[in-house]
Amino acid sequence: MSEVRVLVLLSTYNGEAYLEQQLNSLLEQAGVDLHILVRDDGSSDSTATILKDYQERYPDKLSLIFGENVGLPHSYFELIKHAGSDMSNCYPYFAFCDQDDVWLPDKLQRATVSLQSEKDSGAPLMYCSSTQMVDCQLNKLGIWPTYPAKKLSLYNALVENVAVGCTTVLNRVALMQIAAHVPQNPNRVIMHDWWAYLWVSALGRVIFDKHPAILYRQHGGNTLGGQHEKSLAKWVKRLWRFFRGSNHFILSNQARQFYHCFGHLIDEETRQEVLDFLRAAEGSLLYRAKYILRLPLYRQRPADQLVLGLMILLRRI
Repeated sequence: MSEVRVLVLLSTYNGEAYLEQQLNSLLEQAGVDLHILVRDDGSSDSTATILKDYQERYPDKLSLIFGENVGLPHSYFELIKHAGSDMSNCYPYFAFCDQDDVWLPDKLQRATVSLQSEKDSGAPLMYCSSTQMVDCQLNKLGIWPTYPAKKLSLYNALVENVAVGCTTVLNRVALMQIAAHVPQNPNRVIMHDWWAYLWVSALGRVIFDKHPAILYRQHGGNTLGGQHEKSLAKWVKRLWRFFRGSNHFILSNQARQFYHCFGHLIDEETRQEVLDFLRAAEGSLLYRAKYILRLPLYRQRPADQLVLGLMILLRRI
């Protein structure tokens, strides 16, 4: 039986410190026929040199795109568009990848087996998993995220992302639909993996694997890291970001982009719930208070759910 083909989408930026370890772990994936599509986002260090060296050594495994610096979400959307237009017929599965982690040899095999077990091949599917968080030297820190306590649905995806991007694998249907509806303003989207979670949770199925098959490296250069901090330190940072204003309106801005791209494709009940959420983001204090009392949206943890209600009440959603 032939190995299943997987296209790995990797955006790099000044990743010289850990890139070779990550590329080696990709090339050592078992049970899959893998190709890596890399877009470098205007690196100024030796990242481009490392990529060219690997392409020379593994010409059948790497394709390279060198672009200007547009930022992480935008760079991944460029990869998604390229994969959707030029390479989609060649691969049934597509995996997001970060530049600084290490994948265990069975990572993609676990993902593709899980996706193949789904009977409805015509639906968009997403696989994601827990990670083994590690420090710079790959010493273990803890498992994150834990298995979700609540259903993975659009009502969760509008206000929380449980799909860690570096664990995410999409089937061809999901990749093609996302590529066909790239947001007009990627700067209003929090992250590419969250955007994928929004779409697949609305019209497909999200599979969460509690088994970690990736070493998720935590270091000072992470764009978005894990949750290895002590609870008090984590909440102090969250409150500081909140009162400083750096997180204001990011959820409603992303929801508007989602509604613009996908609103006509979701059912009427779900469409109305998205619109009610957007109205609450801009409504009067009375309207927001009434909305909180019947809040249909949810986060996985009770404390985070309370914060969600507070954000809506203070009109900072």
